[in-house]
Amino acid sequence: MTRTLETRLLQVVVAVACLVPLDTGGTGIVRGAAMLRGMPQPVPADIDSHFRYLCGIFFIVGCAFVSCIPDIARKGPRFRLLGAMVVAGGLSRLLSLVTVGVPSAGHQFGLVMELGVVPLLMLWQARVARLSR
Repeated sequence: MTRTLETRLLQVVVAVACLVPLDTGGTGIVRGAAMLRGMPQPVPADIDSHFRYLCGIFFIVGCAFVSCIPDIARKGPRFRLLGAMVVAGGLSRLLSLVTVGVPSAGHQFGLVMELGVVPLLMLWQARVARLSR
């Protein structure tokens, strides 16, 4: 595979992966904690406020990853910082899994993205950066 093709493929994969925080974060901003399965209705104001705040952060992390796509080979420091933020969130989610119990399928998917896909994308971005030097 040529360097250019590998870079383009990484850009496409990152763009597709960005759909997760953009969609989930955006939906959480609009719908609030009521979007969560089993949430009591009406949702307590403090829970909804905190949930929407975290969804806003999640949405902006997605936007920041999108900003890396055009020149992904040169965006290593930003990509690693964003990736570290996602991994830290995944480790927090893993702590919840161990201490509280197994979450729903959507949250399990998030855990796979946070502790599996994102670290692999970070390694791939580092490879593309190395090859482009």
